[in-house]
Amino acid sequence: MSVLMIEAFYGGSHKQLLDLLQEDIKGCSVFTLPAKKWHWRARTAALYFMQTIPPSENYRVLFTSSVLNLAELIALRPDLAKLKKVLYFHENQLVYPVRKSQERDFQFGYNQVISCLVADVIVFNSAFNMESFLISIGSFMKLIPDHRPRELEKLIRPKCKVLYFPIKFPDIARYLPVHKLRHDLHMTDIQDIEDGEALDSLIALQNCKADDGLMRNSFPCLKPGSTAKQDARNQEGLLNISETLENLNCIKRTEGTSTCHGEVVEHMAFNPCSMLGGNLEENYGVASQHMPLHIVWPHRWEHDKDPELFFNTLLKLKENGLTFKVSVLGETFMDVPDIFAEARRELGSSVIHWGYQSSKDDYLKVLCMADIVISTAKHEFFGVAMLEAVHCGCYPLCPKALVYPEIFPEVYLYSTPQQLFKRLQNFCKRPYLARRNAIKVDLARFSWVVLRGKFRSLLTAEAGEDL
Repeated sequence: MSVLMIEAFYGGSHKQLLDLLQEDIKGCSVFTLPAKKWHWRARTAALYFMQTIPPSENYRVLFTSSVLNLAELIALRPDLAKLKKVLYFHENQLVYPVRKSQERDFQFGYNQVISCLVADVIVFNSAFNMESFLISIGSFMKLIPDHRPRELEKLIRPKCKVLYFPIKFPDIARYLPVHKLRHDLHMTDIQDIEDGEALDSLIALQNCKADDGLMRNSFPCLKPGSTAKQDARNQEGLLNISETLENLNCIKRTEGTSTCHGEVVEHMAFNPCSMLGGNLEENYGVASQHMPLHIVWPHRWEHDKDPELFFNTLLKLKENGLTFKVSVLGETFMDVPDIFAEARRELGSSVIHWGYQSSKDDYLKVLCMADIVISTAKHEFFGVAMLEAVHCGCYPLCPKALVYPEIFPEVYLYSTPQQLFKRLQNFCKRPYLARRNAIKVDLARFSWVVLRGKFRSLLTAEAGEDL
């Protein structure tokens, strides 16, 4: 079996997914284009890959994202038509927000629709992505002045399914401050322990000699009915290393990589061991009373993430005399909204980090130090950055729209800018409210550990076989 993997925009979440798949699926042939000039990739990538991909009798499955015009490629390379053609949607152009309707390029949405007609299996990273695409096909096609196609949704929908974007959640125990260690601490599985990295983290924590009770409720057991092991979590003191290794198979599994964001304005050195001396409640109380709320915004610096709403909310907090710290992370591109430069000046010393972090570890450290992660997006079909931040113990605040109600419980959603302001105002006055809350978001269903088997089936099953 050989899988032909094609990515016309090899960057960000597109790169993360392709890297995960080719690590796990043997016999892959991978062809990519750099993540630059997205509009040109969508228009011309098929012609490039037509010349680049060599003929082979070994190909059985073709996997590509919806950036590629699959219909064009198949027309240019009829030898690929016999393959099981899997099309993955990270986003869809039918509902992608534009500032003015005349800015919407009909061609990009049209490419995605005709790609769906050619594909055998169409996979979306969320139900919101799938439904927003399918129900918009009819109205989108009405933009054609005459001789419009009909009932395309009925042809496409039977081939569609949802398979969440898989995230390899990293071991972040070594970066967590003491109050986050009080909540459920996600550790890695036995394979990671054998690799040594997670074992080093456990040894480092053991050597910190934390006070009794610090690690209670820190190692949630996944096996149902394992009452004795669950009761053991309530014992005082750290679990010793040998006991931890013996029970690794029931430790909640998370693993992986993360997008890296931001230039550091003021790098805050963090050593969890230095925070573990003395009484835990006393340390926790000091942190809660004297440390301002730390807000993080880990998104692309583009208009569809609505940075105006985010910064206007922060400036309103500042005008009301409220104290906070902020880390503004995320990738920048050629057209950075003016609000970023303006907000940087106005926020002044409230800014801790500003811009793209140079390494994954630096990015994770910022997330682990932060209290709250905020999205103000007008466009989001999944949201890897928000889930990574939640994994690092950040309390999420998201719009009650787009994909967010599908992923986050009601308590983490806001409906209006005023609601966002009031929530942040309350947290600024009482930072301990964010720090004491164990976050109730089910990250497991987005984990690569859980989703790996479904992706393997997707890339090995016959075209008509259900996952």
